[in-house]
Amino acid sequence: MAAAGLQPGGGLGDATIAFLARRVSVSVASSDRANRPCVGRALGARASADGARLTVLVDGRANAALVAAVAETGRLAVVISEPSTHRSIQVKGDTAVVATPTADEAALPAHHTDLFVAELVGIGFTEPFVRTVCAHDPADLVALHLRPGAVFDQTPGPNAGAPLSTRVPP
Repeated sequence: MAAAGLQPGGGLGDATIAFLARRVSVSVASSDRANRPCVGRALGARASADGARLTVLVDGRANAALVAAVAETGRLAVVISEPSTHRSIQVKGDTAVVATPTADEAALPAHHTDLFVAELVGIGFTEPFVRTVCAHDPADLVALHLRPGAVFDQTPGPNAGAPLSTRVPP
């Protein structure tokens, strides 16, 4: 059985890394120093091969308050959800940094959008609608890098909110 949540000593487990590669929705949240919350939609996410770092791409112009809050506090929560099943995982930490995406990272939103289109078309949304939701100017992309501090099962049901350590979610 592959590890889910955090590996011993830190880093995302294999099951969480694999889940990120599925046809998922990615939402991000933070709060500023005054604890005012801000929430946004990510355009893609991926973990490093060893799970030690989660990278999330956002439209920096559309999510200016969120990017500023992350830069100010380092706090970031990332919710990865598969719309057709509602299976969801939350990754949190307080070590996030804001960066200019590498060329490889800047290519991630196109791949993520194609997967997200396939997921949502399968449950009744139209492709033009989904592509409009995911539209962005590549010049506005911002990378948020996070060392995962905690991982939670957020799938609706009796285990929602439970920490994931080495347990594989349903």
